Amino acid sequence: MTDPSYLAAIRESYDTVAADYVQLVKNPAELDPLSRAMLAAFAETVRSAGLGPVADLGCGPGKVTAYLAELGVPVFGIDLSPRMVELARLAYPDLTFAVGSMTAPAIGDGELGGVLAYFSTHHTPPEQLPVVFGEFHRTLAPGGHLMLAGHVGEGELRRPTQAYGGHPVSYESHLLPPQRIAGLLERAGLTITARLIQEPTSGSKRTYGTFMARKPEHPSPS
Repeated sequence: MTDPSYLAAIRESYDTVAADYVQLVKNPAELDPLSRAMLAAFAETVRSAGLGPVADLGCGPGKVTAYLAELGVPVFGIDLSPRMVELARLAYPDLTFAVGSMTAPAIGDGELGGVLAYFSTHHTPPEQLPVVFGEFHRTLAPGGHLMLAGHVGEGELRRPTQAYGGHPVSYESHLLPPQRIAGLLERAGLTITARLIQEPTSGSKRTYGTFMARKPEHPSPS
Protein backbone atom coordinates (compact mmCIF):
# COMPACT_ATOMS: atom_id res chain seq x y z
CA MET A 1 0.00 0.00 0.00
CA THR A 2 1.40 3.37 -1.03
CA ASP A 3 1.74 6.04 1.64
CA PRO A 4 -0.18 9.29 1.21
CA SER A 5 1.88 11.94 -0.59
CA TYR A 6 2.27 14.05 2.54
CA LEU A 7 3.94 11.16 4.40
CA ALA A 8 6.30 10.58 1.48
CA ALA A 9 7.20 14.28 1.49
CA ILE A 10 7.92 14.24 5.23
CA ARG A 11 10.04 11.09 4.98
CA GLU A 12 12.09 12.31 2.02
CA SER A 13 12.57 15.79 3.50
CA TYR A 14 13.76 14.59 6.89
CA ASP A 15 16.02 11.98 5.34
CA THR A 16 17.60 14.87 3.42
CA VAL A 17 18.08 17.25 6.36
CA ALA A 18 18.82 14.67 9.07
CA ALA A 19 22.57 15.25 9.50
CA ASP A 20 22.22 19.04 9.74
CA TYR A 21 19.10 18.73 11.90
CA VAL A 22 21.15 16.95 14.54
CA GLN A 23 23.64 19.82 14.61
CA LEU A 24 21.15 22.70 14.44
CA VAL A 25 18.33 21.63 16.77
CA LYS A 26 18.90 22.21 20.48
CA ASN A 27 19.31 19.42 22.96
CA PRO A 28 16.40 19.37 25.44
CA ALA A 29 18.69 20.48 28.29
CA GLU A 30 19.25 23.71 26.32
CA LEU A 31 15.56 24.53 25.93
CA ASP A 32 13.85 27.38 27.75
CA PRO A 33 12.78 26.77 31.36
CA LEU A 34 9.07 26.35 30.55
CA SER A 35 9.71 23.73 27.88
CA ARG A 36 12.01 21.79 30.20
CA ALA A 37 9.46 22.05 33.00
CA MET A 38 6.70 20.59 30.83
CA LEU A 39 8.89 17.66 29.81
CA ALA A 40 9.82 17.09 33.46
CA ALA A 41 6.16 17.22 34.49
CA PHE A 42 5.23 14.70 31.80
CA ALA A 43 8.08 12.42 32.89
CA GLU A 44 7.00 12.55 36.53
CA THR A 45 3.38 11.94 35.60
CA VAL A 46 4.03 8.82 33.52
CA ARG A 47 6.58 7.47 36.00
CA SER A 48 4.10 7.86 38.86
CA ALA A 49 1.28 6.24 36.90
CA GLY A 50 3.45 3.22 36.07
CA LEU A 51 1.15 2.05 33.30
CA GLY A 52 3.73 1.13 30.69
CA PRO A 53 6.37 2.57 28.38
CA VAL A 54 6.22 5.89 26.57
CA ALA A 55 6.33 6.07 22.79
CA ASP A 56 8.07 9.15 21.41
CA LEU A 57 6.24 9.41 18.09
CA GLY A 58 8.13 11.44 15.53
CA CYS A 59 11.28 11.10 17.61
CA GLY A 60 13.70 12.39 14.96
CA PRO A 61 17.31 11.74 16.01
CA GLY A 62 16.25 10.69 19.51
CA LYS A 63 17.34 13.70 21.55
CA VAL A 64 14.06 14.06 23.45
CA THR A 65 13.70 10.28 23.75
CA ALA A 66 17.07 10.14 25.48
CA TYR A 67 16.17 13.09 27.69
CA LEU A 68 13.07 11.28 28.95
CA ALA A 69 15.17 8.17 29.55
CA GLU A 70 17.54 10.25 31.68
CA LEU A 71 14.49 11.34 33.70
CA GLY A 72 13.75 7.70 34.48
CA VAL A 73 11.06 7.07 31.88
CA PRO A 74 10.89 3.72 30.02
CA VAL A 75 10.73 5.08 26.49
CA PHE A 76 11.27 4.14 22.85
CA GLY A 77 11.16 6.18 19.65
CA ILE A 78 9.41 5.86 16.31
CA ASP A 79 10.04 8.08 13.30
CA LEU A 80 8.97 8.14 9.67
CA SER A 81 12.51 8.90 8.44
CA PRO A 82 14.88 5.92 8.20
CA ARG A 83 17.85 8.27 8.28
CA MET A 84 16.65 9.90 11.49
CA VAL A 85 16.20 6.48 13.08
CA GLU A 86 19.68 5.46 11.94
CA LEU A 87 21.19 8.54 13.59
CA ALA A 88 19.16 7.97 16.76
CA ARG A 89 20.42 4.39 17.04
CA LEU A 90 24.02 5.55 16.56
CA ALA A 91 23.73 8.27 19.19
CA TYR A 92 21.76 6.26 21.76
CA PRO A 93 22.53 2.56 21.27
CA ASP A 94 20.95 1.61 24.60
CA LEU A 95 17.51 2.83 23.49
CA THR A 96 15.08 1.33 20.99
CA PHE A 97 14.14 3.17 17.80
CA ALA A 98 12.05 1.98 14.87
CA VAL A 99 10.84 3.31 11.54
CA GLY A 100 7.09 3.86 11.51
CA SER A 101 4.24 6.30 11.13
CA MET A 102 2.09 7.83 13.84
CA THR A 103 -0.88 7.26 11.53
CA ALA A 104 -0.50 3.49 12.09
CA PRO A 105 2.19 2.70 14.68
CA ALA A 106 2.97 -0.96 15.23
CA ILE A 107 1.78 -0.79 18.83
CA GLY A 108 -1.02 -2.82 20.35
CA ASP A 109 -4.18 -1.45 21.93
CA GLY A 110 -3.61 -0.03 25.40
CA GLU A 111 0.10 -0.89 25.52
CA LEU A 112 1.45 2.53 26.43
CA GLY A 113 1.64 4.46 29.64
CA GLY A 114 2.39 7.59 27.67
CA VAL A 115 2.65 9.13 24.22
CA LEU A 116 4.94 12.03 23.41
CA ALA A 117 4.39 13.97 20.19
CA TYR A 118 7.06 16.67 20.39
CA PHE A 119 6.94 19.05 17.42
CA SER A 120 5.94 16.11 15.24
CA THR A 121 2.29 16.67 14.26
CA HIS A 122 2.37 20.04 12.49
CA HIS A 123 3.25 18.49 9.12
CA THR A 124 0.05 16.42 9.25
CA PRO A 125 -2.84 17.88 7.22
CA PRO A 126 -5.61 18.94 9.63
CA GLU A 127 -8.09 16.51 8.08
CA GLN A 128 -5.72 13.66 9.01
CA LEU A 129 -5.24 14.67 12.64
CA PRO A 130 -8.31 12.71 13.84
CA VAL A 131 -6.57 9.56 12.56
CA VAL A 132 -3.35 10.43 14.40
CA PHE A 133 -5.10 11.44 17.61
CA GLY A 134 -7.23 8.32 17.39
CA GLU A 135 -4.03 6.26 17.35
CA PHE A 136 -2.82 8.10 20.44
CA HIS A 137 -6.04 7.11 22.19
CA ARG A 138 -5.94 3.51 20.92
CA THR A 139 -2.39 2.80 22.01
CA LEU A 140 -2.67 4.42 25.45
CA ALA A 141 -3.66 2.32 28.42
CA PRO A 142 -6.70 3.58 30.35
CA GLY A 143 -5.33 6.34 32.55
CA GLY A 144 -2.35 6.85 30.21
CA HIS A 145 -0.99 10.29 29.41
CA LEU A 146 -0.22 12.30 26.28
CA MET A 147 2.06 15.29 25.84
CA LEU A 148 1.75 17.08 22.52
CA ALA A 149 3.88 20.14 21.82
CA GLY A 150 4.40 22.12 18.64
CA HIS A 151 3.84 25.17 16.52
CA VAL A 152 0.45 26.86 16.68
CA GLY A 153 -1.08 29.77 14.82
CA GLU A 154 -4.28 31.00 13.25
CA GLY A 155 -4.58 28.34 10.60
CA GLU A 156 -1.58 29.29 8.47
CA LEU A 157 -0.23 26.89 5.87
CA ARG A 158 3.49 27.15 5.19
CA ARG A 159 5.34 25.51 2.32
CA PRO A 160 9.07 25.97 2.89
CA THR A 161 11.37 25.03 0.03
CA GLN A 162 14.49 24.56 2.18
CA ALA A 163 15.37 23.99 5.82
CA TYR A 164 18.12 22.97 8.25
CA GLY A 165 21.22 24.09 6.41
CA GLY A 166 19.50 25.01 3.16
CA HIS A 167 18.55 21.52 2.07
CA PRO A 168 15.47 21.17 -0.15
CA VAL A 169 12.26 20.07 1.58
CA SER A 170 8.77 19.41 0.29
CA TYR A 171 6.68 19.05 3.46
CA GLU A 172 4.01 21.50 4.58
CA SER A 173 3.49 22.99 8.04
CA HIS A 174 -0.02 23.58 9.40
CA LEU A 175 -0.20 26.09 12.25
CA LEU A 176 -3.59 25.48 13.86
CA PRO A 177 -5.22 27.50 16.65
CA PRO A 178 -4.65 25.94 20.09
CA GLN A 179 -8.38 25.59 20.70
CA ARG A 180 -8.75 23.55 17.52
CA ILE A 181 -5.98 21.16 18.55
CA ALA A 182 -7.54 20.80 22.00
CA GLY A 183 -10.94 20.15 20.44
CA LEU A 184 -9.57 17.44 18.17
CA LEU A 185 -7.85 15.74 21.09
CA GLU A 186 -11.09 15.78 23.07
CA ARG A 187 -13.06 14.38 20.13
CA ALA A 188 -10.52 11.54 19.98
CA GLY A 189 -11.58 10.61 23.53
CA LEU A 190 -8.77 12.30 25.46
CA THR A 191 -9.26 14.66 28.40
CA ILE A 192 -7.17 17.83 28.39
CA THR A 193 -5.44 18.26 31.75
CA ALA A 194 -3.19 21.26 30.99
CA ARG A 195 -2.18 23.57 28.19
CA LEU A 196 0.59 26.13 27.85
CA ILE A 197 0.92 28.76 25.13
CA GLN A 198 4.36 30.31 24.75
CA GLU A 199 4.22 33.61 22.90
CA PRO A 200 6.99 34.80 20.54
CA THR A 201 10.07 36.19 22.27
CA SER A 202 13.32 37.80 21.20
CA GLY A 203 14.78 34.31 20.93
CA SER A 204 11.90 32.82 18.95
CA LYS A 205 9.47 34.41 16.51
CA ARG A 206 6.96 31.55 16.68
CA THR A 207 4.15 30.66 19.05
CA TYR A 208 4.28 27.22 20.67
CA GLY A 209 1.58 25.20 22.36
CA THR A 210 1.94 22.31 24.77
CA PHE A 211 -1.03 20.11 25.65
CA MET A 212 -1.24 17.50 28.37
CA ALA A 213 -4.08 15.00 28.06
CA ARG A 214 -5.20 11.76 29.63
CA LYS A 215 -7.11 8.74 28.41
CA PRO A 216 -10.06 8.18 30.79
CA GLU A 217 -9.94 5.00 32.80
CA HIS A 218 -13.55 4.26 31.95
CA PRO A 219 -15.23 4.87 28.58
CA SER A 220 -17.72 7.70 28.47
CA PRO A 221 -21.33 6.51 28.43
CA SER A 222 -22.85 6.70 24.96
